[in-house]
Amino acid sequence: MKLQRLYSLARKAIDTYQMIDNGDHIAVGISGGKDSLTLLYALNGIMKFYPQKFSLTAITVDLGFGSFDLSSVSELCEEFSIPYKIISTDIGKILFQERQESNPCSLCAKLRKGALNKAAKDLGCNKVAYAHHREDLIETMLLSLIYEGRFYAFSPYTYLDRMDLTVIRPLMLVPEADIKGFQKKYELPVCKNPCPMDGHTKREYAKTLMNTLEKENPGAKTRLFHAIVSGNIPGWPVCSPTLPLSRTL
Repeated sequence: MKLQRLYSLARKAIDTYQMIDNGDHIAVGISGGKDSLTLLYALNGIMKFYPQKFSLTAITVDLGFGSFDLSSVSELCEEFSIPYKIISTDIGKILFQERQESNPCSLCAKLRKGALNKAAKDLGCNKVAYAHHREDLIETMLLSLIYEGRFYAFSPYTYLDRMDLTVIRPLMLVPEADIKGFQKKYELPVCKNPCPMDGHTKREYAKTLMNTLEKENPGAKTRLFHAIVSGNIPGWPVCSPTLPLSRTL
């Protein structure tokens, strides 16, 4: 995927769901993986020409699993002239040593997001950008159907009233395959995830299921995503009829 296509898809999502307003200070959650670094590229580029003026601060929540070298991420942020903050936590120790959680992913996500949101507020941000891409939404929908019996997926934006923060997802239209291609083309400084549960989660099961459905029924991903954006999911904003997302799927 070329940089221009990334800008196009991200801006399509931003415009359709009015994710960015003039004067926004957006915290970009950086895990060190390909998705969050692609998001950083997208917002850094869009910031230069977007009609609504906004600023960025990159934030990484270090879960405390030991060696986690983020120097390459720091160098990228410096190249982009984006402030970068690393938040040290003991989340890993709490989950795996103190609580000895057998299924820690849900609690980990809650604690990680809590730490990110608090840091964003402390740094004066009013919005937080997450790097969820198209397949993330589909996987979430499948997990919700299988384990909760309801039709649900992440909303393009969510207002957190307790924190007075708005979460936005500018990469929601970007296929994961395009992000992988972008990573290789632009040599993103990806940092290996030190979490011992990486690759062994229910989300990996959903990913495998989704890929099987696509292989056996070509176009299944596109149709599943269309069902999400047009499915009137509670809490989802209405898609503007002047910006039909179906043309980008």
